[in-house]
Amino acid sequence: MGKILLLFFVTLCSLYASAQKTVQYADSIRASYNIPELSYAVLDGKTIFDIAALGKHSVALPDTATLNDRFHIGSNTKAMTAFIIAKYVEKGRLKWDTRFFDLFPQWKEKSNSAYAAITLQDLLSHRAGIQPFQGEGDPTIPSFHGTNPEKRKQFGQFILTLEPVKADEKNLFVYSNAGYTLATLMLEKVTGKSWEQLVEKVFNKDLKLNVKLSWPENQQQKDTWGHTYNDGQLAPVSSATDYHLDYTEPAGDINIKLKDYIRFIQLNISGLQGQDNYLKAKTYAFIHKGIEHYSLGWFNIYENGNELSTHSGTAGTYYSLVHIDRLKMKAYIIFTNSFGDNTTQGVRLLMRKLKENYQEK
Repeated sequence: MGKILLLFFVTLCSLYASAQKTVQYADSIRASYNIPELSYAVLDGKTIFDIAALGKHSVALPDTATLNDRFHIGSNTKAMTAFIIAKYVEKGRLKWDTRFFDLFPQWKEKSNSAYAAITLQDLLSHRAGIQPFQGEGDPTIPSFHGTNPEKRKQFGQFILTLEPVKADEKNLFVYSNAGYTLATLMLEKVTGKSWEQLVEKVFNKDLKLNVKLSWPENQQQKDTWGHTYNDGQLAPVSSATDYHLDYTEPAGDINIKLKDYIRFIQLNISGLQGQDNYLKAKTYAFIHKGIEHYSLGWFNIYENGNELSTHSGTAGTYYSLVHIDRLKMKAYIIFTNSFGDNTTQGVRLLMRKLKENYQEK
């Protein structure tokens, strides 16, 4: 018993020492790379080994960071949308190989024939050849009207008339925000509920994760402000600023607290370890590893003896990065409230440091 207690004490001291060194390094990265606020966590399926919130809500405010702050996670929303869809695949409402036009046969005549056989799985893994809709260079979008689901339908009909983007040996898939809109239309069709309603049901009602949409509210309460660069200077962006993702919200428009996002990632880790929870273990295996290079909401990486599920996310004002080490079953999460070359470089350095400090512990 004495040896066990001693080993536990030594391990605890080692983790504490790692946490102290990491927080100092992380704050130096934050300051050096001009990141207003940075939060990070290291965890496995049951334990949080390290967690911290550093910096300020805005370069223009004295508010200091807390672990209750919310961050917009951009394209890390894709994994959450795929997670919702997976639940309804398990319920038998959809299949991964359900064809889009089996649910929307009336759209087929006016759509480009190249899309005739696209499936739910193709859309979530970026294999359908859908135009990316990532900002600069996108086709001009007509004006659409109505509710969010109605506008998504109009947008979906529009993008299916466009020429497909071809994958090749160098680019094995075509990363597309708009593809996630089409996948969401399939989900909305079979459930009779909007994506917004399903986010509320799955993440807030069922899992109690306190997920919200769009940018964190920073006018009625103290919380993070996203930041962009104007003439080389960080500029805070109010949540009241007119903003929308051109009907691709299911691909990138969730905000969440780090502590709640950790719980989402822990569900995924436990599932990858073979444990059924909100989804079945076999579903997690397919989401993360079922398709090469990019599976369903996750990049599926095998390199240098490592096996990773990873994704980054930004809508231009926040930046998030998450890596799940599928061999050691450990995850590393970094949230920031700015975006630019400085931010991404600083986050990459911190991610490397987190792994150095915790991979063997």
